[in-house]
Amino acid sequence: MKSNYILTILLSCIVFTSCRNDNGSFDNKVFINGTASTSQLLVKSGVYSFTRTLTAAIAQPYATDVQISYAISPSKLAKYNRLYNQEALILPEEYYSLSANSGKILPGNVKADDITIEFAHLDDLDREEVYVLPVSITKSNMDILLSDDTKYYVIKGAALINVVGDIEENYLTINWQNPDVVNNLSQLTMEALIRCRNYDRQISTVMGIEGKFLIRLGDAGYPGNQIQIATNGGNFPSADTNKGLPTNEWVHIALTYDSTSGESVLYVNGKEQGSRIKSIGSISLGQGGNNGFCIGRSYANERYLAGEISEVRIWNKVRTIEEIINNPYYVSPDSEGLVAYWKFDDKSNFVVKDYSGNQNDARADKVLKWTPVELPEPSK
Repeated sequence: MKSNYILTILLSCIVFTSCRNDNGSFDNKVFINGTASTSQLLVKSGVYSFTRTLTAAIAQPYATDVQISYAISPSKLAKYNRLYNQEALILPEEYYSLSANSGKILPGNVKADDITIEFAHLDDLDREEVYVLPVSITKSNMDILLSDDTKYYVIKGAALINVVGDIEENYLTINWQNPDVVNNLSQLTMEALIRCRNYDRQISTVMGIEGKFLIRLGDAGYPGNQIQIATNGGNFPSADTNKGLPTNEWVHIALTYDSTSGESVLYVNGKEQGSRIKSIGSISLGQGGNNGFCIGRSYANERYLAGEISEVRIWNKVRTIEEIINNPYYVSPDSEGLVAYWKFDDKSNFVVKDYSGNQNDARADKVLKWTPVELPEPSK
């Protein structure tokens, strides 16, 4: 970031000094207006298209029309890679369009009308690569300022999760505007992404309803960092010191249940950690208040989760192991069977939105704390 800032300053200095001739006056040259030579487009789930504008300018008004031609300049890619120490690829032409290839600056003006660049279908790109679209002024009836004749549009995959909620000594209840979507479920999947800094309590709570259907950690005779599924038909898996969760690491938890077969399966980071066969009938979670469905609370406030949470979901189906493994950081809000989806990316004081569209927003007991993150974490 610091190097990019310094580079921007240097480029600005070049623009300023290169317009000045030997006797101290300014040569009038056409250049791309703006303080930065790059524009970054971060592609993340649900954000696959962008619109950007580009403007040509001159230092002083001119007596006649200044004619300008624009074009994509693949030859400029090597310059970008050299300046920014990258191995970027040129953006293929099917992913962009220019509103015009030419423009003009009218007499008495110093700027041309904007041209528009539309970027689309960027989700089809390899998110592990960086792509660049260099757009240049290639021709004009006025001299072109070569140090500022190109704008580089940089397209790269963004983190799927940029902020998470810290719910230590806090918890959330649900404002059930539409409780029917989570009641009388014959099949169920519950998911959450958590990062705990400690397990100092006998019980820490992820989510659910005490005495009915609950994902928690610890219990009497259990390690404080082991997940336990507590239901009205008994608890599982058995206590096992080998099944403890780490501290300060992100862990994805998923619980599936099918009332017909009676099978419940607990997954941790996509691997089965426990299962049982016992039907406890259909499950209803649409109960409000402190004794209803909570995130980070069960029975008492002291059973909070000491850490951060994200991607809390409820489904009315049994998700497959492949679905669980492939989607820890994001699912489409309109996914089939998704009935509640609290992403914990709101940055609001109290309310966490339900992205499923069912309007069952969560509300915190205390002001929420938000932690910036980058998930999935960059490969090292």
